[in-house]
Amino acid sequence: MRTFFITVAIAAALAGCSKSEPASQSGTDAGFEARLQEQLLDAKPGSVIEIPAGHYSLRRGLSLRTDGVTIKGAGMDKTVLSFKGQVVGPEGLLVNASDFTIENLALEDTKGDALKINQGRNITIRGVRIEWTGGPKTTNGAYGLYPVKTQNVLIENSVVIGASDAGIYVGQSHDIIVRNNRAEYNVAGVEIENSVNADVYGNTATNNTGGILVFNMPNLSQEGHSTRVFKNRIYANNTGNFAAKGAAVASVPAGSGVVVNSNDKVEIFDNDISDNQTANLIIASYFSTNYYNTRGVSPNYNPYPKGIFIYGNRLKGGGDSPDGLKLKTLKTAMYGLTGHFPDVLWDGYVDAKSLVDGVPPAADRICIQDVSGVLNADGPHDYKSPSNDIRPYQCTLPKLSPVVLNPEPKA
Repeated sequence: MRTFFITVAIAAALAGCSKSEPASQSGTDAGFEARLQEQLLDAKPGSVIEIPAGHYSLRRGLSLRTDGVTIKGAGMDKTVLSFKGQVVGPEGLLVNASDFTIENLALEDTKGDALKINQGRNITIRGVRIEWTGGPKTTNGAYGLYPVKTQNVLIENSVVIGASDAGIYVGQSHDIIVRNNRAEYNVAGVEIENSVNADVYGNTATNNTGGILVFNMPNLSQEGHSTRVFKNRIYANNTGNFAAKGAAVASVPAGSGVVVNSNDKVEIFDNDISDNQTANLIIASYFSTNYYNTRGVSPNYNPYPKGIFIYGNRLKGGGDSPDGLKLKTLKTAMYGLTGHFPDVLWDGYVDAKSLVDGVPPAADRICIQDVSGVLNADGPHDYKSPSNDIRPYQCTLPKLSPVVLNPEPKA
């Protein structure tokens, strides 16, 4: 195994500084930046690039294209790569490689996406902090942790703050575990999109626009299914939506706890969900996103959520101040000025072609237990005939199998 230490003028400078003095690398350091990019370019399979504690300012995005590389810092609050002065490159770090691990460091204020990993296998992200330090702004980068078209992915013990799209996003991927992370002040805290076999657990999502999203969008390389969302804390996700106009998540209402949109086989259980002002749980179709692709939608795309099983969650508060005039009007009409939506809000779109005697096939049903109620908003008719009849959702579905990563990530 090859191990590199980023030591260009660092060790000597740090040795000469007292604890009260700022590290000499706190300003833009062209030498450090050039050496780090050189080591990324020269890395071989098995290389470990270690970055010591310090605050380093970079002007260019970084890239890695070699399989089997590990990047390690001294801690997410000790090793900080700041891109506040970035002038070149859309990402902070772009990885096109497999068998990649990154841990114990921070990327701040990237011009675009912070850490994008494209088309790799066996990806581990551990103890990484992504943050846009100026607070939630549309001009922040879209994605924090961003594996796309990947397989065998672990994201754990990480923090993402301030992404203008999704803090932790895994898209068009297979076999995913997202656990024990914190997502705050993003538009979407955690988003699983068009992915197959995902477990999302042990996370805290708060102060986002939407806490945890499970989406299927059209015209992508695959449709998603089989996601479990469990043992998370999802509360007070009431930050106003600051996504860029035209982004899919721009339609997510502030005050959304968990949102399932057009995805299939989603199991939501054993979560603590509270005080999300639009609704603690939202089930919706593509037709409620107001996201219309100018290229049209593939005829094979399924825009309806199917096989959704919600049970055993601990829910309280929420639904008292929904976002948007239509939802506010609906809430007042159904529950009065001082009332609130029930725990679950469903837009009411169904795949009429699949119905048998007016009922979806058993595997496609939306089954909901242990909630204060369900409101079918009657979205297809512009909310004209909403219903709070809970009987259609009194059913069960087979439980999904846990995700097993193979090979198992190294500790």
